[in-house]
Amino acid sequence: MDQKYPPLSPLKTGVRGLCPRCGRGHLFSGFLTLRKECEVCGLDYAFADPADGPAFFVICFASVPTVLLAVWLAVAHHASIWAQIFVTGPFMILTCIPPLRPLKGWLVASQYFYKAEEGKLSRGDDAGEE
Repeated sequence: MDQKYPPLSPLKTGVRGLCPRCGRGHLFSGFLTLRKECEVCGLDYAFADPADGPAFFVICFASVPTVLLAVWLAVAHHASIWAQIFVTGPFMILTCIPPLRPLKGWLVASQYFYKAEEGKLSRGDDAGEE
């Protein structure tokens, strides 16, 4: 398409699951499944590869409060294993599942915005060196 699109903030488009180019189409066809392309502007989402990035960030940030809650329950209230499971289990699910989609959208939109590509090795003779 020849149409010019203004740069859109990855935070505004990605977190809301919108196309990083036009801001109107959708990124996802399921909870975490990326569409093949934007239904509005036709942007091919083949460039997008957030891999395990969203899961890594969620695990890093959600595990700390979950562990702190579990330790607090054990030390302050001498909670049984069943109390631990029924309190920290839902807490862990609530701190892990909801942030996955916005984080994945933000990472995909950031890849588009910053034109991120797979790393390539540069040989000395290709770079003009002798």
